[in-house]
Order: sequence, then C-alpha cells, then structure tokens
Amino acid sequence: MKLHPAFLLIVMAFACASEKPQPQPAIIPQPLQMEATPGFYRLNEKTRINYDTGLENEAGLLVKYIAFKTGLKLEMIPDRNQQNVIRLELSDLVDTPEGYILQVEGHEIWIKAQTTAGIFYGIQSLRQLIPFQKGETVKIPAVKISDEPRFPYRGMHLDVCRHFFDVDFIKKMLDAMAAHKLNRFHWHLTEDQGWRIEIKKYPELTRIGAWRNSTLIGHASDRPEKFDTIRYGGYYTQEQIKEIVEYAAERHITVIPEIEMPGHAQAALASYPWLGCFDQKVEVWNKWGVSENVYCAGKESTFDFLENVLSEVADLFPGEYIHIGGDECPKANWEKCPHCQSRIKNERLENEHELQSYFIQRIERFLNSKGKRIIGWDEILEGGLAPNATVMSWRGEEGGIAAARQQHDVIMTPNDICYFDHYQAGPEGEPLAIGGMTTVEDVYGYEPVPEVLNQSEQKYILGTQANVWTEYIPTPEHAEYMIFPRLCAMAEVCWTANEKKEYSDFMKRLKAHETILDLLGLNQ
Repeated sequence: MKLHPAFLLIVMAFACASEKPQPQPAIIPQPLQMEATPGFYRLNEKTRINYDTGLENEAGLLVKYIAFKTGLKLEMIPDRNQQNVIRLELSDLVDTPEGYILQVEGHEIWIKAQTTAGIFYGIQSLRQLIPFQKGETVKIPAVKISDEPRFPYRGMHLDVCRHFFDVDFIKKMLDAMAAHKLNRFHWHLTEDQGWRIEIKKYPELTRIGAWRNSTLIGHASDRPEKFDTIRYGGYYTQEQIKEIVEYAAERHITVIPEIEMPGHAQAALASYPWLGCFDQKVEVWNKWGVSENVYCAGKESTFDFLENVLSEVADLFPGEYIHIGGDECPKANWEKCPHCQSRIKNERLENEHELQSYFIQRIERFLNSKGKRIIGWDEILEGGLAPNATVMSWRGEEGGIAAARQQHDVIMTPNDICYFDHYQAGPEGEPLAIGGMTTVEDVYGYEPVPEVLNQSEQKYILGTQANVWTEYIPTPEHAEYMIFPRLCAMAEVCWTANEKKEYSDFMKRLKAHETILDLLGLNQ
C-alpha cells in the first residue's frame, strides 16, 4: 500500500512535535546542571527497580515514593539485564560524595552516584519529576541532571523544649527535610522550660524536669504577665530517640542533639538543686527569656553529672557532633558563688568569661575522649575558643567570621535571616511571634560566605541552617506554617550554586512545588 505524501508529512510533523523537549522541570533545590530532553519514560506496573548491592534502603524508599504518587507497586530486583527499569548504580563517574547523575530516557531511568547518599538525592529529584497521577501508565518527562550540593552542612533546628512535639511530628519533619536534600537535624532537647531526653542515671530529669506547672500567656513583653494553670510537658524515651535516629539515618540525615550548658539549665536544676551555685530549689521555668539559674561551674559534682549525661547521649547519637549550647549564660550567680570564685582563683582565670571558657573546654575534652566533636553558639568565643569547637554564629555573622579566621569550622545561622520564629508578613493577620520579619525572599537572598573572608578562610564555612524556636509555636500546624515555604528557600541556599540562584525563577518553581508540600501534608 502506498501512503499519500501529505499523510506522511502529517505523521512526520506529529512525531517531531511529540519529541520536542519538555519545559524545564520545577525541582527544588535547583540542580547544578539540568537539561530537558525530548520524550517521556512510561512508568507502569511492569517497571522494576534495579539496584546495586548496598542500595536496598534507597530502592525501598523509591518504591514507597512511587506507590504514594501513582498507586503503582513496583518490584525491586538486583538483575541488571532487565528492561523497563529504574537503575540505581554506584559509580566512580561521580566524584563528589553527595553528587549524582540522573537521566530519564524513553526506555529507562538511571541514577548514578559515588555513595548511597548521592543515590538518595538523585531519588529526591526523580520524586519531584513523577506526577501525582493514578493510572496504568504514568509519563515522566525526559531529562538529564548532573548535580551536587554547595555546602556539606544543610540543616534545620527544632526547639522541642518551649513546646513539645511528638515522634510522629519529628518523623514528618525528617521526611520534609529529606525531600529538600537537607542532611542535619539539630534537635534542641534541654532548656529552662523543659528537659526532653530520658537519662537512665538521672530519672528526676524527666519525672520533674520535663514538666512545668504553668506557661506564660501572650508575649514575653506584655505587662502584667499572665500565666495559665496547665501542667505542660513531655519527653522522649531512649527507645524513641533510637527510633528517630534510625529513621533519620535511612534518609541520610544526621541528628545532632543539643544539651544546653552552662546556661538555659533551670529544668535540670529543678530536678537536682545541687547542680546550681546555692543548692536552691527552683521550678521548671514557666516564662520565656533567659533565666539566671545556671549550672555551677565551681563544683566537681556538676561536671560529674554532665559527663554522665553526655555519656548516655553519646551512646544514643552516632553522629560526629554534640551541640553543647554555650549561649546566654548570665554570670550573676557565678560572681557571688564561693565555689565558682574558688575555681577562678585555682585555675588562674581572669574573670567569669574565662570561667565559661574553662567550662566549655573541659566538656570538649571529655566529648573528644568519646570520639565526639562539639558545636556551640558563638558565645563560646568569649574567654577563649575551645581547641576543636565548631561555632554556630547566630548573633549576626561576626562570631563566624572570627572563628573562621581562627581556622575553626563554622555554621552560619544569623538570627535576622535564619530564625523561623520571626513573622513572615504583617504582623497583621499573622499568629503571634517573637518579633522581627523574615520573608521567603530574605531567606532566599542569604549568602552564607561573607565577602570579608579570604579564600583560605572561606573553606571553614560548612553551611547554614534554619532555626525554629518555639516559645510562640504551640502546635504542629503552627510549626509547619512557620517553617514552610521558608525552608524551601533555605534548602536552595544550602544546596544550589550561587550563580544558579534567581529569585523570580525560584518563585515560579515554588508555585509548582506547593503540590509536593501538600502531598507531604504540610500546612503552609
């Protein structure tokens, strides 16, 4: 049979049109290199997940992601000879630990990476390419992506002391972090207003320290102060902590616990009054701000207690770091305390600032002996920086700059940009917040590497993180509202090369990304 030339032209034109490259995919964070190519991969019930040895966890998560978005329940196979597969392959072609290559073609999809983490991040990009569509066949647009993160430290902090959040919520946040390629969860576990981690040797920390008898109503600046009469609190058992650490590890997130010292310690002192300078009985604090009740730096019993606590903490958290706080420690009690003054004299210290430095350095030596490194807020610079400490710069960038110039690792998290307890708009029409204003555009525009640092100093900037303080965030829904979509912007600051960032383009992608946030069940 001879086909009419006009019909052939129509067929050819249709074929060419169907092979045109698709629009650029809306992936957050923006990959380093991405090219939309002609065609689609057709995902169906016969598609198989093909994986290298050691990638069973990543393959299993991909199966779950695909089932959730499409309803297709795919099988995992180690056989490379199969057709119609999504291949997960460890490869030396990728030369950075968290980098990956993702290619979607008409006949297969493959992700290559040097490490399991790189494979996981490739899966997160693929996850965003798969439409939320139930059916026998789901079309995934063809694309080539070569990607790697800008910073090794990409974090989110959550304070669970001012208000407590249960295990399910922590897992939900870990899932959201993973979807945005964040890899450090900074878990703020002890405070004046509540002690949230079970310590077997000291049961009073959770029997007493995890509960306050009332909570401030309204803003801390309101006068007169008003309080409710509701007993409030909670804590995580060690089994729950192990569960969360394992859940995070499966998603390539390291959990960094924060055990505050020497300040922000009133919940511990309420549990064991002898930890304070004057053995004074106090209650778990029911207001916001900075309490003057801090650990006594002069008693050996204080250090015995903290070493015992940190030994249990070190066993629970396999990551490299333990955060020891070090911020906002009033010195008024130390100035009057005979134990602290004796310590200053015997150790030939200049003043109470050097006493705090002594405190931090002694804790650091202990944790180093346990194979751990410390992170502290930038106040740990005062009186002399501990030899191996990493500095988290929150009072602007000055502390981070000073630490980098001393050749110490730094995480930049200045409060005017990185604190997600600030208002996002308004404040008219917004829920009560601590104050300040930090918009999505403010977060997106942040540059963690200060220009004043030279090239050799810049390498000490490990990255940045979002900090979620919860004095004014009492519920999971409220927390999600404060975190998203600002965390999407922070993820791009952490991951995407500076020259690839463009705010108007980000906002277009964010509009499409709202569907993904909805699928994660997040209140925006």
